[in-house]
Amino acid sequence: MSRDATAALIRTYLEAFNAKDFDGMLACLGEDVIHDVNQGGREIGREKFRWFNARMTRHYDENLADIEIMVNESGSRSAAEFTVHGSYLATDEGLPEANGQRYSLPAGIFFEIDDGLISRVTTTYNLNDWIAQVKAG
Repeated sequence: MSRDATAALIRTYLEAFNAKDFDGMLACLGEDVIHDVNQGGREIGREKFRWFNARMTRHYDENLADIEIMVNESGSRSAAEFTVHGSYLATDEGLPEANGQRYSLPAGIFFEIDDGLISRVTTTYNLNDWIAQVKAG
């Protein structure tokens, strides 16, 4: 896959996230996609990713801004850096109580691409920063 095609795929994925078009996001993923959850476990498969998105939607309302996409020469790997702007809607297990607190923090995702689809999604952000923001809010 070319660098431009990979950048377009990642942009489509992130735009679908912002549009809350979770089927659009899933369409960008390979069937056996690897999802490395920030400071969490590894999940494999598009269906597990669908369940993860459903759980996240119950707890958080997020939008990504200031998106920058980087792609390696072969188009097989990509990274996106952005700012997450969100609201904490409902208490997530093991985290502080939710009451609509707003937060904003830098984050990133690393991607692998195989056969024109995303085969790995590894998300990273500073959980301690997020916790401090929701506790203060």
